[in-house]
Amino acid sequence: MSIQSYFVLGVFLSTIVGLIKYQQRPSLVFGITLLVLFATQMVSTEQVIKSISNQGLLTLILLMLCSIALEKTRLLRLVAVMVIKPSYKATWLRLFSFTVLSSALLNNTAVVSTMLAPIRNNPHHPASKLLIPLSYAAILGGTLTLVGTSTNLIINSLVLDAGLPSLGFFDFTLVGLCLVLVCGITLYLFSPLLPDKQIKKVTKESYFIEAKISSASNLVGKTVEQNGLRHLQSLFLVEIMRGDCLLSAIAPTEILQAHDKLIFSGDISKVSQLYLFDGLSIFAEKNGLSVNNLCEVVVRPESILTGKTLKSVGFRSLFDAAVVAIKRDGEKVSGKIGQLKIKPGDFLVLAVGEDFKSRRNIRKNFILLSDIELDSRLSGKKEWLAVVGFLTAIVLSAIGIISLFKAVLLLLGVLLLTGCFSTNELLRRFPIELWVIISSAIVLSYALQNTGVIDAFNLLISEHRDAFSPLVALIAIYVTTWLLTELVTNNAAAALVFPIAYGLATSIDANPTAFIMAVAFGASASFISPYGYQTNLMVFTAGQYKLNDFIKVGVPVSIAYSITAVTMIVVVFGL
Repeated sequence: MSIQSYFVLGVFLSTIVGLIKYQQRPSLVFGITLLVLFATQMVSTEQVIKSISNQGLLTLILLMLCSIALEKTRLLRLVAVMVIKPSYKATWLRLFSFTVLSSALLNNTAVVSTMLAPIRNNPHHPASKLLIPLSYAAILGGTLTLVGTSTNLIINSLVLDAGLPSLGFFDFTLVGLCLVLVCGITLYLFSPLLPDKQIKKVTKESYFIEAKISSASNLVGKTVEQNGLRHLQSLFLVEIMRGDCLLSAIAPTEILQAHDKLIFSGDISKVSQLYLFDGLSIFAEKNGLSVNNLCEVVVRPESILTGKTLKSVGFRSLFDAAVVAIKRDGEKVSGKIGQLKIKPGDFLVLAVGEDFKSRRNIRKNFILLSDIELDSRLSGKKEWLAVVGFLTAIVLSAIGIISLFKAVLLLLGVLLLTGCFSTNELLRRFPIELWVIISSAIVLSYALQNTGVIDAFNLLISEHRDAFSPLVALIAIYVTTWLLTELVTNNAAAALVFPIAYGLATSIDANPTAFIMAVAFGASASFISPYGYQTNLMVFTAGQYKLNDFIKVGVPVSIAYSITAVTMIVVVFGL
């Protein structure tokens, strides 16, 4: 091999080492790799541009952006309410089935994110008994279709870049179904090993938000559990004000009444969830202000509010603002917001009018911190458009009427034009890190080809063909991908191993599709490490797990997954 070949091989190995050492910053590692290869002319300008604009990569990004609108609907939350039941067995089976099916069509990270709150807040079972099964079910569901996980779409982008036909929507399904069945049974049998932990839900540092039930609300006469108030994302129902009576220990069976004031605690940016409930209004609304324009402030010691209630000082007319939420460090806030006596240092979230920042008394009374951007929600026709539009795009691409890229691009345009989300939301949620990782990995594969590393690898394999039967080579590719997935991340593993797998299949005259599938399924086989797959990391934090908790359940699931995956790849695709 030439000097350039050894240099690129060194960059390849350094990238793997960097990914292992800096597991939380894969985009930085890949970004440096891209810059080094481009600066040393190991790849051309045309190849860099081609990598950045890869159709498979753009399809993945468009799909993730379109799923933002779906996250803003009630669809997943309403289904989540039906999942949690008093019986652990029934809950486990419903959770597993729902998550698998949802993850086959939707981004599995979004599915897990939606289910975290209902599971953590459920009154029947410890969340630690359900969160790992949630993540594993999302991983398994993602293996069923082309769009189930970003890993499959990354593989498809690399397939297209290699000049091969695109993978089909259901090419993964038969192997994926076997994995769901075998690994689902294994996971259920080993679920008793999951820890039984009580997870602290509400902290004194959370904001307290007040909402009132109108007499015409359909919440009236139903329990807290039936109304789905236990299943909100990052908001927790902590108190109910019923007349002059304060109910602090809220049971799931508590029946709501007209004019009840519900006190929630949690993340103020999630307050828009409350608009999804009929007849539930925020405290600020009765003052004629919208909660779409929020500002966070701290009460100054010299403020005229000190020791007084919001109602007594005429807060709305005084500041052209209304209090949406309040937080008091080191002390729990309780009762009606309007009747609380304000203290210096209180944090307030204000719904502000047009004159708020121009008033001279604002800085005398408050320290302005920042504006707060809400996670908005969709309702009515926009909600239906988001749900039906997304499902239509997936179905049309699945049956081959239109390409997935064209379907999601058209859907994104429709969602933007109809105001289902704004350009600011798209920019804020744009998966720039994923774009850097995949495009840089494609650039790396170009460099390996340009400098003859792949050719040298193929020649080495050809000279030792007797030692590499197709089955042995397939297992080696699968195991390599799986190890990298556990050590780095699933997307990085898929991007790094693909050129090696394709080159190996070509060298030994094996079926390239089988080796491509070995990379795809191996990259999704992250069950032992909480760091290899994003959903694992999400539940690792939320469930307050230890590494040993993943090992106890993940090892048997991983063994069952690996044996099933390799066997079914050989049976379905052949060698």
